[in-house]
Amino acid sequence: MLVTIPAVVTPDQVRQLRAKLDAAEWVDGRVTAGHQSALTKQNSQIPETHPVAREVGEIILQALGRNPLFRSAALPLRVFPPLFNRYAGGQTFGTHVDNAIRTHAATGQRIRTDLSCTLFFSEPDEYDGGELVVEDTYGSHSVKLPAGSMVLYPSTSLHHVTPVTRGARVSSFFWLQSMVRSDEQRALLLEVDGAIQMLELGSAAAVKLTGVYHNLLRQWVEM
Repeated sequence: MLVTIPAVVTPDQVRQLRAKLDAAEWVDGRVTAGHQSALTKQNSQIPETHPVAREVGEIILQALGRNPLFRSAALPLRVFPPLFNRYAGGQTFGTHVDNAIRTHAATGQRIRTDLSCTLFFSEPDEYDGGELVVEDTYGSHSVKLPAGSMVLYPSTSLHHVTPVTRGARVSSFFWLQSMVRSDEQRALLLEVDGAIQMLELGSAAAVKLTGVYHNLLRQWVEM
């Protein structure tokens, strides 16, 4: 299940946060790559412990906490603190699968990566290339979203970033462990939740379907 979440942060926030990111220290992006991914990864990143990464990451997490679509689609249990990358001058990231376990350097906390997230900080017309291409059983999906919008997709998916041949693609990327491990179950719960929102609040159908939703959640949730 691939879900796009529009306007996670506002245009004003995008401008302010992008200025902070552009002024921060950037290092070789392979610092967070596994052995296999490091062979095909070409980008820059802000160090995980950099004050700007922590500040901007906290703002992103606060925004996501207020976003009903994110909560419904992800059912987050633990979220890895957001990281930040930049592609320019032909940089790319070849086809790979994200590591199954991520360890936070500062706390030592480990999470299982059920879902991967990319939040764009560059407008699509600022750069050429740089599409995130996610593969699933239905084919390849190319993603290039407006600044402030985010895509959420299963971490089990093969994916790559095409070369950036003009300008710079700046984004935040991170992972989360969901309360519901199965992508198929999460997709079904999201569909049921969406159907509930279409019904009249308090109606018999809404009450009955809400009960179905929570009883499914009760069966599938892991805490």
